Amino acid sequence: MTGSDKDPRVGELRSAVSRLRRELAAHPADFRDRDIAEEELAALAAMAAGGTPEIPRLRRSLLLIAGAIGSVSALRQGLTQVRRAVDLFAEPPRG
Repeated sequence: MTGSDKDPRVGELRSAVSRLRRELAAHPADFRDRDIAEEELAALAAMAAGGTPEIPRLRRSLLLIAGAIGSVSALRQGLTQVRRAVDLFAEPPRG
């Protein structure tokens, strides 16, 4: 049984991170901190794959991603979904 089988928040995080990674990969513009965003999204994906991630590390990655993506409006919705998925970890697990 994987972490996402035990905790639906992990599945939400995995889905949101995957979506934003795809959007970032498809985004044609190159911006200064793109590598940082890609690295932190990979770190979030690894944390989600490993089960229930550490909340402080999740929040740190989210801040780095938000700072790296900055004002790239095309990625705003995906970033919002990742933020909401991270925010789920402030609540007790459902189910």
